[in-house]
Amino acid sequence: MKYTTVGVDIAKNVFQLHWVDAGTGEIVNRQLKRAAFLEHFANREPCLIGMEACGGSQHWARRLVEMGHQVKLMPAKLVKAFNIGNKSDPADARAIWMATQMPTKPVAVKTETQQAVLALHRLRQQKVKFRTMQMNTLRGLLAEYGEAIAKSRAALDKAIPGVLARLSERLPAMLIDSLRELWNDLDRLDRQIADIERRLQTWMKEDRACRAIAAIPGVGLLTATATVATMGDAKAFRSGREFAAWLGLVPKQIGTGGKIQLLGISRRGDTYVRTLLIHGARSVLFHGKHGGTWAEQLQKRRPPNVAAVALANKMARTIWAILAHDRPYDPAYLTTRAA
Repeated sequence: MKYTTVGVDIAKNVFQLHWVDAGTGEIVNRQLKRAAFLEHFANREPCLIGMEACGGSQHWARRLVEMGHQVKLMPAKLVKAFNIGNKSDPADARAIWMATQMPTKPVAVKTETQQAVLALHRLRQQKVKFRTMQMNTLRGLLAEYGEAIAKSRAALDKAIPGVLARLSERLPAMLIDSLRELWNDLDRLDRQIADIERRLQTWMKEDRACRAIAAIPGVGLLTATATVATMGDAKAFRSGREFAAWLGLVPKQIGTGGKIQLLGISRRGDTYVRTLLIHGARSVLFHGKHGGTWAEQLQKRRPPNVAAVALANKMARTIWAILAHDRPYDPAYLTTRAA
């Protein structure tokens, strides 16, 4: 069955649609209010609907899939390449319509549970960022009065009582009280981060896929839950190599005249998951938990960061194999290839 391709530029209140009528060949540009958007597609034959992966796109994608339509979510970078004129809603919808017909890897349409897990990750990431900002603010303010404190949290907690006691003898009480409140806020952020991690741990115990990939060295609570929620359906990727490339864990390359030159890692795809995998790989290499000679030999002939990215690439491929083939992690498993 051939689906009619529809490009949709979603917004807060007004949605712009672009498609070509299959019967007449007429190019249709239509603007719909938010309340009439789903009603429009409820009365249509199944379509291939393309949207830019942005805020709210996952919600609309789920609703449209429930109606029997196919939905393709695309990164904004891909859509922008097809907008060659002035920026407007009709031009954006046309660019989305054109990008939908390209053979590119779409963004996975996630379930509400998967999106909720990613929301917890974003909240935790924000709390960690706030905590780091407050620690740096506290060190910076104290440095203005001649008190230098080391970067670690343990050093800050150890030094701050004595520092505040010394400064209270020559500084106004209103500043000392404010600095003490700023320091106490760190404990509040610690508790909030721990609560989020506890909720993620509960979901991980209930999810079979998370438990399966958590057995891989270097894959912990954050990596397992974020990867499963971000990937969606593992079978949407043809191989572990494609999944690793989708995460940006492969080299960029330039080639002409049959000559190919490899560059640094592409850094395409999900930055958060890629960061977690690389940090996990770095931890495995540091503690020597790789359990094989491959990583040892790699460390001898390559710089530490290159070895960490290479191991992260291998971890990503292993994650895909476990989820796509529904098998438990086996460190002694050997891949067999057809001759």
